[in-house]
Amino acid sequence: MNKDNQNDVVTGASQTIDVNSGSSLMEPDKNKSKETVQVKSEWPGPKGMIPVTSGKADDANVHNRVFLDNILVEMRVIDAVEPDLTTTILGRKYSSPLMPAAVSHLNKVLSDKTRKPMQEKAIAARNMDLLNWIGMETNEEYGEIVAQGGDTIRIIKPFADHNKILDEIKFAEEKGAVAVGIDIDHIAGKNGKYDVVDGIPLGPITMEDLKHYAESTNLPFIAKGVLSVSDALKARQAGCKAIVVSHHHGRVPFGIPPLSILPEIKKALAGSGMEIYADGSLMGGYDAYKALALGADAVLIGRGILSELLKSGTRATEDKLKKMNEELAEMMMYTGVKDTNSFDASVLHYE
Repeated sequence: MNKDNQNDVVTGASQTIDVNSGSSLMEPDKNKSKETVQVKSEWPGPKGMIPVTSGKADDANVHNRVFLDNILVEMRVIDAVEPDLTTTILGRKYSSPLMPAAVSHLNKVLSDKTRKPMQEKAIAARNMDLLNWIGMETNEEYGEIVAQGGDTIRIIKPFADHNKILDEIKFAEEKGAVAVGIDIDHIAGKNGKYDVVDGIPLGPITMEDLKHYAESTNLPFIAKGVLSVSDALKARQAGCKAIVVSHHHGRVPFGIPPLSILPEIKKALAGSGMEIYADGSLMGGYDAYKALALGADAVLIGRGILSELLKSGTRATEDKLKKMNEELAEMMMYTGVKDTNSFDASVLHYE
């Protein structure tokens, strides 16, 4: 990572967290000044490659976690039955609404170069009949990942070079992607200028750009990183078939929790036929339940599986996703939700 781009290339963050809890792993060194505090991490691989949070007030992840933890549920157990988690996403059926998220570059993280976590994640998704998402990878690397089989969605960065975006869309089509999309929220860098990732300049996304990208493909096009009704409506006007309500692991300082704006976005897009997905600090099945109850059609799980994926690979990732499905089903049964078309936000209460 070059000095001009200190953001994490996986998520856009810049320090280290415990992915099991979302809490910070930053530990001050008493022998150093505040300006030179070092980041300590239990993770293998280069610093800056793992999702992180500063724990400060401007860190949107802090507010996200607080919001999630203050949503409580009432019980509706009379007449409740074992729920069916089968979910239709973009016209295709999957075993669950949980989708392994669009992480990037994980094959560069581990010191053990015989392992390829991006492929291991794809295999886990394939084995569990889940829709897998893939983030920023070269065409060559993307092709190697999708060769493992299973359905995938490719998310592309907002490159300043629009031809590069169109080329990656076309390549995803050729490789059988279910859909393609763009990280509309990965524009600004920490210096207030357009960001640079892996030495590649990023640029703005206009509604005309979004419309052009959506019209360039026969695949459903997705705007990832929607955090307002305004952007949701613009995505609809541009021809997007789905959006991801997200702030990309807290890219925007003081960003509102995605789930706090989700109901308003759901209402604004009612009748449009657009699908709405959500992510952001969804660490387990209980968190996923809250997102689905608030109006998400499906959810992306990133940090919730990252620990298992990086440490132990495919089998551990499958075990974690299975546990999350079990937690989701437990909450659904306790609240009388029989299937993924039957969520009801009125079961939720706020502390």
